[in-house]
Amino acid sequence: MPTDIRLPKLGEGADSGTVVAVHVKAGDTVRQDQTLLELENEKAVAAIPSTASGTVAKVHVKAGDKVSVGALLVTLDGGGAPAGAVPSQQSTPAATAARGGAGAPARTEEPEPAGAAVSGHLPPAASPTIRKMARELGIDLATVRGTGPGGRIEPEDLRRYVARLQGAAPPAKPPAARTDFATWGPVTRQPFSALRQTVARRMTESWTTIPHVTQFDEADITDLLALKQQFDAAYAQRGAKLTLTALLLKPLVATLKAHPKFNVSLDEAAQEVVVKAYYHIGIAVDTDAGLLVPVLRDVDKKSVLQLAKELDALAEKTRQRKVTAEEMQGSTFTVSNQGGLGGGHFTPIIKHPDVAILGIGRGTLKPVVRDTQVVPRTLLPLALSYDHRVVDGADAARFIRDLVQAIHQASATDLKL
Repeated sequence: MPTDIRLPKLGEGADSGTVVAVHVKAGDTVRQDQTLLELENEKAVAAIPSTASGTVAKVHVKAGDKVSVGALLVTLDGGGAPAGAVPSQQSTPAATAARGGAGAPARTEEPEPAGAAVSGHLPPAASPTIRKMARELGIDLATVRGTGPGGRIEPEDLRRYVARLQGAAPPAKPPAARTDFATWGPVTRQPFSALRQTVARRMTESWTTIPHVTQFDEADITDLLALKQQFDAAYAQRGAKLTLTALLLKPLVATLKAHPKFNVSLDEAAQEVVVKAYYHIGIAVDTDAGLLVPVLRDVDKKSVLQLAKELDALAEKTRQRKVTAEEMQGSTFTVSNQGGLGGGHFTPIIKHPDVAILGIGRGTLKPVVRDTQVVPRTLLPLALSYDHRVVDGADAARFIRDLVQAIHQASATDLKL
């Protein structure tokens, strides 16, 4: 009996993606949990496993296809029904009752599409008519609160939801006029990749919904660089690369503990500020495919040696596009270090739902007055962007002042193995 393998729910809020690679073809024998294809979603590439064993009868997708939850991926012959698969319509007593009882005429409403329940995720209770309306409107019924028996979504529930969206949505923009750039000379066109589309969407959301303000300062890292040089060899012997980012994480977390309102998220629906008792730092990583931000967890509980090892491993995993969507979630604060690429101060965009991000530029040797003497010191540009709904300017000034002080106070004790 043929078995259809459909795209399961990929995670909270993730309902679609782009196929980047297909690993099976017609005639292949696959086992349950074997990877069928790879899907790019929310800046990560996820392996999609088979939910059954059997022989591939047909592959329904190819690289570059955009697919949504429930989409048909592969059909197998000779396999058992996958977990969560939707059975075919049969004349069971329950099915007969659902159609109005024995001998009753069939309902004329559009039938539920096969595969609506995928990998154990049951669809919300609603009539086929409601489902058709939701599909036409582009509404995920999982986001609609049903007031009927057992949480069933009634027509009035859908109307209220649409009215609420219309009330909250800004006026629709007219479609941008297309320009024929070839009018003025030769051009080529390149696809705007799924990753770049995700980055563009998230940056637009952050910039348009969060009132950004950026506070600038400089830290004297002359002594910190001397410490780095002192410990470089010892860390290398332990398999760790001691980078400036790794050195700055401990002073950063100490400052976050002293200024907890920078380690929060704003729950706009509940109108509450969520204060987090953990310190997970998002690290911006430059990759061939674009900017990705994996998360280094429990930074406050780890030594500089541990952080240096994990930071290097996580960055390499990210550059190879092996980082998972989960590994890019749950940050409480973000760091973007452009020092290795050059440049000084810049205005980083906050990674929602964080309320702040620290931008780090390239350290530069400058003349500095110390005890009435002009001496050469290496100064590090710092740029703190913050959500002005949650953080005031005075808070940001105190935060960056204390961060600079914490960097200046770093000592050999912090780096001991």
